[in-house]
Amino acid sequence: MTKCRFDILTIFPDFFRGPLDYGIIRRAREAGLVEISIHDLRNFTKDKHRTVDDRPFGGGEGMVLKPEPIFECLESLGSLSSQAERVAGTAKQSVILLSPQGRKLNQSLVAELAELDRIVLICGRYEGVDERVGEHLADREVSVGDYVLSGGELGAAVIVDTVTRLIPGAVGNEASTRQESFTSPCSAGALARDAADEGRPSSTCVSGGLLDYPHYTRPADFRGMAVPEVLVNGNHEEIKRWRRKRALKKTLRNRPDLLEDAVLSREDEALLEEIRSELEVPDSETAVPGNSESLRIEN
Repeated sequence: MTKCRFDILTIFPDFFRGPLDYGIIRRAREAGLVEISIHDLRNFTKDKHRTVDDRPFGGGEGMVLKPEPIFECLESLGSLSSQAERVAGTAKQSVILLSPQGRKLNQSLVAELAELDRIVLICGRYEGVDERVGEHLADREVSVGDYVLSGGELGAAVIVDTVTRLIPGAVGNEASTRQESFTSPCSAGALARDAADEGRPSSTCVSGGLLDYPHYTRPADFRGMAVPEVLVNGNHEEIKRWRRKRALKKTLRNRPDLLEDAVLSREDEALLEEIRSELEVPDSETAVPGNSESLRIEN
């Protein structure tokens, strides 16, 4: 049984009394798929005020988290591989420093983290964390977006949630995690089960890196707002084509940058031309950054 252990280092341990006690995370913890331990950095201070921060050398605004509590807390965890082993990928562990300067979290990175057995999350706070933590303890820095949070606690909760739902057994219907926005192309096994798609990302398998298609449920008519007829006519090929087209349209409108790296089939290209024609927008106004040759095309 796949199991992942999370250790969260923070100066606000009570923050996690809510976010990690509901939904998929709670069920995964109860099923023994996930173990989460919260470590209060103030327990690793030496003075009576339990000081975890200090002024930055060289001057400047704000305060900086001190290295001593973080180093001692991490060293108390035990059975943690060395930084060199983690960087080399020979250990299925990672020590992550939550930082605005880190690699931006995306679904690809989440899938990479979901393959690990243990993840340590160091929550930054104040103006930042002493650089020696990033240089000598962490094997990677991660940012949850191009904005600045008051601390890394929210980011840590996001990582725990996104990783947990990819652990086998955490989500009731595992196929649903392959159908969502940003999801990479199907695994070989999934493709083999759907030979009709000839390897093309399918609306009933994954988004192929695009945004998800629209979803509807009962009632079919709500206050005069009807579900699209194609979804209730029982023609699965038409449904699949409609979903793929709507996913392409939403991506073109909201996140055209995702099309640059998406795996697009010839049919996808044809659907994009239909969409542009329907919108009566010239190709130059909706083009993906760079030229069309930058798109990877699969027959």
